[in-house]
Amino acid sequence: MAPNTLWDTVLKPFFQTFLLDKSELEQIQAAVDWQAGETRYALAPGVSYPAYYQSQNFHGIEGGYLTTTAAVTYDPITRHVLPPNEDWVRQGLIDRIGGSPRQILDLGCGTGTQTLALKKAFPLATVTGLDLSPFMLSLAEYKADQAHLSIHWLSGLAEATGFPAQQFDLITAALLFHETPPAISQAILREAFRLLTPGGQLLILDGNQDSLRQQAWLTNIFEEPYIQDYAQGDLRVWLQDAGFEAVQTENHWWVHQIGQGRKPLPVQSPTWRSSATETVGSAIFA
Repeated sequence: MAPNTLWDTVLKPFFQTFLLDKSELEQIQAAVDWQAGETRYALAPGVSYPAYYQSQNFHGIEGGYLTTTAAVTYDPITRHVLPPNEDWVRQGLIDRIGGSPRQILDLGCGTGTQTLALKKAFPLATVTGLDLSPFMLSLAEYKADQAHLSIHWLSGLAEATGFPAQQFDLITAALLFHETPPAISQAILREAFRLLTPGGQLLILDGNQDSLRQQAWLTNIFEEPYIQDYAQGDLRVWLQDAGFEAVQTENHWWVHQIGQGRKPLPVQSPTWRSSATETVGSAIFA
């Protein structure tokens, strides 16, 4: 039986009655070729949906993200539940990007809202969005086409992407970690470290762990099977354990946080040592 969440008892009926535009949902449902997307974004041979993902009814939706219902309702609901404003919250991640990345990977990209924002901010960059749900990716592709943005969409595990090492100079993850068990979140961080070029940046937008711990009712708004475990964790420690440096987490509009870290540059021996050694050696054998 699904948990008796605040979403089920109060918010869902309110959203369905007053906030969700049924004509908008029907238009999206009809516009996207879900069957083609399910084929195009099928997992690679030998890769399967993990139990932590396919066994949960995220947000009270039977079947979770492996349904068209989850994809169609995600954006209309999210725009109302990221206070004070979804665009402002997501822009916080964009504002903390250093330099001008050329290869960007957005992990757990969902319907692609953050991915599209990254491409708009860095139009010369090659941007890739990766997610497990073929239906979320189908909608992401549709949104990118409507916005005339060229983005690569791929299906796969964020903790085991299969990409070559050191391929990206920026990796992002927005609203992903509270929806994965902490062990998986930490595996995602290790994978991100592997994929980043030396000096590359990782940015994570998610719920504020301190606020979630102090205000336990926040974890009962939606059917989020892993959010309480996420709240008990410490992203700063996870980033450090994965090998990142310049680690920090910042409160973002109280209920959100943005964490970041960089992959260290390789340590190089000072050139004067080799020069001095050659000088001494020449003197000895002169």
